[in-house]
Amino acid sequence: MDFLGSAAFSRAIQALDVKTGMLVCLKIIKNNKDYFDQSLDEIKLLKFTNAYDPEDKHNIVRLYDFFYYKEHLFLVCELLRANLYEFQKYNRESGDAPYFTNACIQRIARQVLGSLEFLHSHGLIHSDLKPENILIKSYSRCEVKVIDLGSSCFTTDQLSSYVQSRSYRAPEVILGLPYDQKVDIWSLGCILAELSSGQVLFQNDSLATLLARLEGILGPVPEWMVQKGRYASRFYTRSGQLYERNPTTDRYEMLIPKRTTLSHRVPDAHKGLVDFISYLLLVDPHKRPTAAEALQHPFMEEGYYDV
Repeated sequence: MDFLGSAAFSRAIQALDVKTGMLVCLKIIKNNKDYFDQSLDEIKLLKFTNAYDPEDKHNIVRLYDFFYYKEHLFLVCELLRANLYEFQKYNRESGDAPYFTNACIQRIARQVLGSLEFLHSHGLIHSDLKPENILIKSYSRCEVKVIDLGSSCFTTDQLSSYVQSRSYRAPEVILGLPYDQKVDIWSLGCILAELSSGQVLFQNDSLATLLARLEGILGPVPEWMVQKGRYASRFYTRSGQLYERNPTTDRYEMLIPKRTTLSHRVPDAHKGLVDFISYLLLVDPHKRPTAAEALQHPFMEEGYYDV
């Protein structure tokens, strides 16, 4: 068995299924009731998505089996390669030719949008899309799969106000507004920008500094979002000025967004890619596209690049 990696509530190892002779990923859940419950939810959702995708066309990880052994829950999943975060880090540090070219990013965007369109059409929100949750299936063909439905939920569920890893969290979630599947589209926009530049797009130390970075790149958050957000007063004064408490001095400080542009933040991106990321990162969720609409964007056209 080979150790593949660990996350907050699990560790993954490569194992051989002696019945089928196939290499698989064995995900071992830490012995904790909350983690156990979340993993049972993930099993339920993976069984659901796999059942509705019998031919494996929608780039969602396959669950083969699960069992309980020595007080641990085990998930037997499809064995995939590195996640996008790990591989980008390795690619940059190795000095190899950049892997995440404009054409490769287009391929990844098309596949992930296909996954999201599939999930969304069944009333699901992934809720935690980030580079660590997109794994490479084939390096040569630039094929990827979406993993980790542990935080996913149906739109009919009571939606939690804590979803999405911070750097990929949509503004409507941060401000405490009602949200839907559009939060996954926002996360994908953040991911594509990061693949192009090698840097987290909205680098931050807190949610307030994230909002300042967001406003600096994309412009002010629409007034209605600030007025209606349940949590907006944590970040905005009554006059609409961003602020936060300095943890060192315990004093409140105003935050002035530093103006820049998306094309400046992703300097190696083709204009078509910048336009596409801008489209996914529309701050107003009512204007942000659905996955199906995003797939119709000119950047998604098959012949856009000679891939």
